[in-house]
Amino acid sequence: MLQWLENTQFSDSVRNELWGWPLVLTAHVLGTGLVIGFILIIGLRLLGLFDLLPYASLKRMFPIIWAALALQLVSGFILWMTKPSQYLADVAFLLKVLLVVVGTGLTLSLYGTVTREAPSWDTKGGAVSSRAVTFVTATLVVWCAALIAGRLTAYLGSI
Repeated sequence: MLQWLENTQFSDSVRNELWGWPLVLTAHVLGTGLVIGFILIIGLRLLGLFDLLPYASLKRMFPIIWAALALQLVSGFILWMTKPSQYLADVAFLLKVLLVVVGTGLTLSLYGTVTREAPSWDTKGGAVSSRAVTFVTATLVVWCAALIAGRLTAYLGSI
């Protein structure tokens, strides 16, 4: 099945067309930058920076995160299908996939925490719960680790 996927006309065109790989990779990097960038903004706000940004407004950033995550998943699958056998033998790639799954779960939990607790943080003078700080810290660490593992995939291959 992997061999078939790798040899489809679509995979071949992504791999060999002049703009195939760069275009899909650019979409993937854009999605990654948006996910990590917006989580960083949320994280810095929960850690006490950006005082002018109300906590309740953080919830409005999550639709962008979900759209960027969808872009990441679609573009990542397209990149993966160009050489699935090679990626499945790559420890850095497998670690990245695991970290993306964990990061997505943590982001969902962070979304729930922000949705439930942010209005009370605004009324209590900015007292963010320790649970929210823990979730945002873990989420940031996991997404940054996924980014690093993704970059290592390009450099290490299946060593």
